[in-house]
Amino acid sequence: MDFSYPVSEKLKSKKIIDLLFSEGKSVSKYPLRLVYITHDYEENVPLKMGVSVSKKHFKKAVDRNYFKRVLRECYRLNKSILTTNLDTKYCIMFFYQTNEKLSYQEIEEKTKKLFEKFRKAVIQEKN
Repeated sequence: MDFSYPVSEKLKSKKIIDLLFSEGKSVSKYPLRLVYITHDYEENVPLKMGVSVSKKHFKKAVDRNYFKRVLRECYRLNKSILTTNLDTKYCIMFFYQTNEKLSYQEIEEKTKKLFEKFRKAVIQEKN
């Protein structure tokens, strides 16, 4: 099991992020949302991932940064759910979309369910 989150997995390209918003498909598990597209990038990693927490819901940067850290940690610990049996390269954006301050355990639970939902959506697209 690889529990790392290296720089090569971080989604930083403005072009790809814009593409995610314009052409990306989405799966949700309240209060989390995952937007994804297939993209052939040069790095040899199965996923590139970015995180976003809305300024509309959390005015203070301290709060936004806390939830971004929690989302990245949940991804890091559970990315094996996403990467198993994944033969296409994906770019994903992970959103926290509520003003409720959920606990880490609740967010991790929702993350696992969301990742399972993503896997099912990807499998359905192939068929």
